[in-house]
Amino acid sequence: MAVTTRTGAVAVGVAVLAAMVAGCTEVERVLNQGGDTSCRDYVNQEPNTKRITITKAIKQQTGNDNEPAGTVVDSMIVQVDVLCATQRNVDTPIKNADIAGIFLNK
Repeated sequence: MAVTTRTGAVAVGVAVLAAMVAGCTEVERVLNQGGDTSCRDYVNQEPNTKRITITKAIKQQTGNDNEPAGTVVDSMIVQVDVLCATQRNVDTPIKNADIAGIFLNK
């Protein structure tokens, strides 16, 4: 009987852990600032978080809640990666990251 109880407890633990991990992604999506994320914060994000940030920024920019095409997200990730890596003002929100920021301290 102890083996059955232990196996059940492990199964419950695994299920709770899986729910917590899945929930973190949803919480991250809700709390993520999207286009208001600073370049400083953006460049320090993990790749999956960057994708969430860019997807939310695109939705904010377009006013459309539909998921943008993967190619659109990929393209914007590359653009923001390059622009934020060269921004002189690291507090620039990614929605405002632009070529002028490379040369001017905005």
